[in-house]
Amino acid sequence: MTRLLLASASPARLATLRAAGIDPAVAVSGVDEPALLATAAAEAAATGRGAVPAAEQVLLLARAKAEDVRAEAPAAGDADLVLGCDSMLELTGPDGPTVVGKPADADEAVSRWRAMRGRSGVLHSGHWLVRRDGESVGGTSSTTVHFADLSDTEIAAYVATGEPLRVAGAFTIDGLGGPFVTRLEGDHHGVVGLSLPLLRDLLGELGTTVPELWSAGSG
Repeated sequence: MTRLLLASASPARLATLRAAGIDPAVAVSGVDEPALLATAAAEAAATGRGAVPAAEQVLLLARAKAEDVRAEAPAAGDADLVLGCDSMLELTGPDGPTVVGKPADADEAVSRWRAMRGRSGVLHSGHWLVRRDGESVGGTSSTTVHFADLSDTEIAAYVATGEPLRVAGAFTIDGLGGPFVTRLEGDHHGVVGLSLPLLRDLLGELGTTVPELWSAGSG
């Protein structure tokens, strides 16, 4: 069996892997995400590129997390592969696209949902896979999410549960937020935070298959 280390604290990502027969070790990276994104934005501006696209931002963070855990975590020494992930929601409004991660507090979550309701956005989930010998590959899963037109009462009740404060975009499809998403265009696993089809593709690029990651008793 090929051993996988998940460089993420997300319970949803871990549950997704376990449901697919993969039971990884888990280690959380110490990457300073705001600093990394600020550096990337400054470099892009200096070269005249403008804003860094959301799909690139999540891939940059996923790579940094995977490489940080591979270098620092004790458990990485026992892993054949390290997987880093990161997700962001991109909303398009009158002033152009806005990229959002986890809300800072309940007030921001309420404001976010008032802006999201009745609209759609794109949830980007970056994935970076590093093999023990250092070879690595990455990719981004992007799925369009259509949100229900929630009332203020529904928004307040949902935010009061605390769930929106723990996830990118302030919503889930596999939890209490499921009824508030009317439709998806793309991979629903990617919206949870870990695209299983994309993982399969990345494993293939490194010469590995999904069944090689299945834990004892799977299948």
